[in-house]
Amino acid sequence: MSLTRAALAPRIDHTVLGPATTAADARQCLEAAAEHGMNACLPPCYLGLASSYPDTTVVTVVGFPHGQHAPETKRTEARLAWEAGADELDVVVNVGRLTGGEADVVRAELADVVAAVPVPVKAILETALLTDAEIDRACAAAADADAAMVKTSTGFADGGATTAAVERMAAHLPVKASGGVGSYDDAAAMIAAGAERVGTSSGVAVLDGAPEA
Repeated sequence: MSLTRAALAPRIDHTVLGPATTAADARQCLEAAAEHGMNACLPPCYLGLASSYPDTTVVTVVGFPHGQHAPETKRTEARLAWEAGADELDVVVNVGRLTGGEADVVRAELADVVAAVPVPVKAILETALLTDAEIDRACAAAADADAAMVKTSTGFADGGATTAAVERMAAHLPVKASGGVGSYDDAAAMIAAGAERVGTSSGVAVLDGAPEA
């Protein structure tokens, strides 16, 4: 699949979420996103920096990276992130609840977050830890909760996005493929599999590999 640089840029969430991320790192992410027409995905503590980049869509995370926060904590975190300027929220589902047969708890928790904020919420499923049936259940829970998208991975578990997982998820909701997407070919493969958005810390490198026209 061939995507021009201009068509691909707004579908990339250029990301910096490592545990040692500094304010300078977050600012560099914002600058690169603004320069190249990408979105920026930042830790919640640096959302205040985004006010200097009003034309850039800013994404942050909730319940990151393991999704095991109390539901009330996730709801509060989501509300605070929106009030701090986040345009979109990527919320980690509680994988243990899901694999333990409590998909209803996952759905209720996501619905609570969705109801708390007036911005799109993406549910991070951590697909490398799930069976196909569990991916389906997670996607169904996200859809029932009115999530805007489902996202493959945090990047902090073994394994990241795969085209097979993206194809499966795309049957339920729009998909953000994230985790291990480091090149234009990787991004194009994920979009060909059905991803609407790509999350990567290598956004500039991905665009450098894209054709101009």
